[in-house]
Amino acid sequence: MPSTSNERPAPDKVLTDIADYALSYTIESELAYTTARYCLMDTLGCGLEALEYPACTKLLGPVVPGTVVPNGARVPGTSFVLDPVQAAFNIGAMIRWLDFNDTWLAAEWGHPSDNLGGILATADWLSRGAAAEGKAPLRMRDVLTAMIKAHEIQGCLALENSFNKVGLDHVALVKAASTAVVCWLLGLTREQTINALSLAWVDGQSLRTYRHAPNTGSRKSWAAGDATSRAVRLALMARAGEMGYPSALTAKTWGFYDVSFRGQEFRFQRPYGSYVMENVLFKVSYPAEFHAQTAVEAAMKLRAQLDRRGISPEAIKKITIRTHEACLRIIDKKGPLSNPADRDHCVQYMVAIPLLFGRLTAADYEDGIAADPRIDALRAKMECVEEPQFTRDYHDPEKRSIANSLRMELEDGAALEETVEYPIGHRRRRDEGLPLLVEKFKRNLRRRFGEAQQERILKASLDRERLETMPVHEYIDLYVT
Repeated sequence: MPSTSNERPAPDKVLTDIADYALSYTIESELAYTTARYCLMDTLGCGLEALEYPACTKLLGPVVPGTVVPNGARVPGTSFVLDPVQAAFNIGAMIRWLDFNDTWLAAEWGHPSDNLGGILATADWLSRGAAAEGKAPLRMRDVLTAMIKAHEIQGCLALENSFNKVGLDHVALVKAASTAVVCWLLGLTREQTINALSLAWVDGQSLRTYRHAPNTGSRKSWAAGDATSRAVRLALMARAGEMGYPSALTAKTWGFYDVSFRGQEFRFQRPYGSYVMENVLFKVSYPAEFHAQTAVEAAMKLRAQLDRRGISPEAIKKITIRTHEACLRIIDKKGPLSNPADRDHCVQYMVAIPLLFGRLTAADYEDGIAADPRIDALRAKMECVEEPQFTRDYHDPEKRSIANSLRMELEDGAALEETVEYPIGHRRRRDEGLPLLVEKFKRNLRRRFGEAQQERILKASLDRERLETMPVHEYIDLYVT
């Protein structure tokens, strides 16, 4: 058996491409910055709503109660002042808890806003430290730039590479993207950034066990917080001089491709730019897994038809959900649903609630509502089937639709049908969606703050020039309770 060469190779091209983009690429798209500002508001608003749920808040705060971190990062909506690693976990867990902010769908899916945990914690910590030393703090423009780049790295990796098909969770992409942009915020060198990225890929990656039957559980709500906080930790280690592993992806036998990706190399559809932020999907109306967004919208329209006809949901005989393949693979579920995380990843549950109650809110996934026997009775009448054209349009880069069609057969023989191709948060419906996104932000601010504090946050957030020039720590201080 021939000896293995111990000559250290040049870094993998995937690592250098990400590092070069994160450190050197100039974002020139005004649309990307505008969208990033709305994304910032929506993501923080979703985190504020999550603070109403004890299952989330029990995980927040310092690792050791009472820990004080001078000039530490603040957690919006709370009084916590933490080190940047733990702050990244707190913010990341909050913003993902209710599954109600932005989404990216391709060969892989995920939520690029998850990276805000690492971005905001690091930027706030650095900004406070600089201000304390009389130096120039980071500005919110830097946060928006980091968001655009993190969205792009995660989204471009997702376009052609399916991590779910090899059993890995998409938060691996959060870890990689957060690592890259945190390195940029920290001012790391190219070599240090490549080292940090290699550490992210050498790391163990999360299994999707907690997202799928029969094990669906609440880890899916904090997994991204864990990933983005790990990214901050690895970037800080690289800053301290920790070495990297240049062929972390391509090393034969021991690299990520051979160990975790069935020998496949990553494929790329397009170079890094600002495409992902410009085309990101927002969850505007419903806290539903994104493959079900249009199904929920269709269900609301069917409920309106029933109301106009004076027909009770109990008169429904059968519902056929024509959908795309990804929906079938992730959220088509039969049998008992044991917790909120299980329910918000079940398309039948997410269709049943609006048909029965004319709404879908985060509270509708809790045990009290789920105990209504009519929900499971209606779920039992549903069948999901793939519509091949919906699957093709889902992957078409010119469309990226997320279509669902609901056909309802009634006991009297009548049939009602509604099809929704693009959800309200899609780029094709931006003009319709953005005003509603602002109203959603205002609604979430009211959950935590008095009128005067709400007004201060709104004035800063809605004025692009004012927001971009604000020191990061001054903007975050607006959210302190």
